[in-house]
Amino acid sequence: MIDGILGLSGWGKVVAVLVMTHITIISVTVFLHRHQAHRALDLHPALSHFFRFWLWLTTGIQTRAWVAIHRKHHAKCETEEDPHSPRILGIRKVLWEGAELYREEAKNTETLERYGRGTPDDWLERHVYDAHSYTGIVLMFFLDILLFGIAGISVWAVQMLWIPLFAAGVINGIGHWWGYRNYEVPDASTNIVPWGILIGGEELHNNHHTFATSAKLSAKWWELDIGWLYIRLFQGLGLASVNKRLTRPRIDPDKTAIDMDTVRAVVNHRFQVMAHYCRDVVHQVHRDEMNKADASYRERLKKVRRLLIREASLIDESACLKLREVLSDNHRLDTVYRFKLELQELWKRSSESNEKMLHALQEWCRRAEASGIQTLELFAQQLQGYSLQTARS
Repeated sequence: MIDGILGLSGWGKVVAVLVMTHITIISVTVFLHRHQAHRALDLHPALSHFFRFWLWLTTGIQTRAWVAIHRKHHAKCETEEDPHSPRILGIRKVLWEGAELYREEAKNTETLERYGRGTPDDWLERHVYDAHSYTGIVLMFFLDILLFGIAGISVWAVQMLWIPLFAAGVINGIGHWWGYRNYEVPDASTNIVPWGILIGGEELHNNHHTFATSAKLSAKWWELDIGWLYIRLFQGLGLASVNKRLTRPRIDPDKTAIDMDTVRAVVNHRFQVMAHYCRDVVHQVHRDEMNKADASYRERLKKVRRLLIREASLIDESACLKLREVLSDNHRLDTVYRFKLELQELWKRSSESNEKMLHALQEWCRRAEASGIQTLELFAQQLQGYSLQTARS
């Protein structure tokens, strides 16, 4: 039968392709990524096995290899050992050859041994899914022809290209090259909204690198995490349980003294604290200085706006020189920038005694309140109210 046993119209076949590739993306983001690689949630064995079977049919992905490579990416991010960093290998290489990079790293037995622990190791995995990873996609080829007729060849080709393009290419490539950042983490991860319907929430890559063990990837009210919607559905059906998700600190307006609860809250929520600092202090002071500057100096200020909040380790030498020149001419910006670096340094000292950490934060707040910069003073006062008692994001 030329149209296959389903007899779908042209648009019917398009819808079928979109549905099948969507299931594949959900299998990757919910099962491989959030469940297997990061243990952010647990899945019912029946649902977990469905995802394994579907990925075997549509991608040939071996669970252990995928998980090991992803964990190594987090452990060695943006270094020479990162399996797929566009900052090291170039954006074109990762975008267009991401699947090849995965296959190459999958041959590294050291990677599999060190980072692939805890993945399925039952009879099916050893004798079917892992041992015959290409059998599934060959079977899918004939199933597509049976279901869709001669058009099934195109359907199968789209299925085979979907994950290599969007997961291995777009997420690992563009997700470390272009986009916006909610949090200034040491790696170059970015969020690349609006691709959620195509890659299941994985486009919120900066959020994920900041809170890697969170089952929920969205952090702003307007960010849509499709994968999280499915997790909530599975929870409602009794097929999933969430182990960890993004939380935000509670700010108690009646709390006026810095204690160890404050220190722990600031350290535990350090990326959110820094995001608030950049938004409420650095950007506000920069805006004030822009309003006062003449035309030529305003242009210089525009060029360093992003550099003021950028993770210092990601700023190249020429940009760093440009930033230093502006800061040397502007006392207020220089002050809030130095306070930012000091605050970051504070939580790097978390191995120190509780007393030292407490004293360091108290001293930071005391000096901030005496800085003469209103936004910095207000931030220091608000920081005193941070508490580990959290509310769900």
